[in-house]
Amino acid sequence: MLEADIRSLVEDSAVADRDVVRATFARLREELSSGRVRAAEPDSSNPVGWRVNTWVKQGILLGFKFGDVVDASMDHGRVAFYDKDTLPLKKPGLAAGVRIVPGGSAIRDGAYLAPGVICMPPMYVNIGAWIGEQSLIDSHALVGSCAQIGARVHVSAGAQIGGVIEPVGALPVIVEDDALIGGNTGIYEGAIVKARAVIAAGTVLTGSTPVYDLVNGTIIRPAPEQPLVIPENAVVVPGARAVSGGRGLEWGLSLATPVIVKR
Repeated sequence: MLEADIRSLVEDSAVADRDVVRATFARLREELSSGRVRAAEPDSSNPVGWRVNTWVKQGILLGFKFGDVVDASMDHGRVAFYDKDTLPLKKPGLAAGVRIVPGGSAIRDGAYLAPGVICMPPMYVNIGAWIGEQSLIDSHALVGSCAQIGARVHVSAGAQIGGVIEPVGALPVIVEDDALIGGNTGIYEGAIVKARAVIAAGTVLTGSTPVYDLVNGTIIRPAPEQPLVIPENAVVVPGARAVSGGRGLEWGLSLATPVIVKR
């Protein structure tokens, strides 16, 4: 079983056979690319609805550790790149039903893109990411390592969906089905955006960001050992709140903060 093999290799990585590790990582990469294995997946028993598969991220780390840096240059060597030989670019093929528009995009093998996904150049999808059917990854957008993007999600131009491999137990950023991620947004540190939510252009969400919910009159904060969760159907826009401590009031300072303005 792949999970058992990876856990065993992690425990014995100092003395593990190099060829065995590389072959096992190639199996993991294939399973990730096909979508049969995910770095995080829905789990109704978890309070936030998701669980992380730590062994997958441990396996990805093995792939980095046991890879050799090789010449990965493009255009017959005129455009020079160098990367680990265990981390090639993904080649979905026509049968995958994925549209990758010419113009400088890159997708690492070990990422899953469902049929109907559209990639507008230039954009980047890192290893371990999972993108659901008919989602759009627009120009200059990043889908980081192990991030989970649902179906029919619009990730607008310049949006940054943060990734996380370490710590292995941390949830990656998760964006559920039918959400809209506006241009030049940043979603980091394992924040979860629930289904049909709208994150307006320029909004930044992190694992420690308080979100002011004007609809319910509450402040949404991450709980201990739990990520920030944006509720279903929430419309989140950039806002500001006054700085009351120190000389904040005297200087007229304010801090940027996300605000839920409607459902």
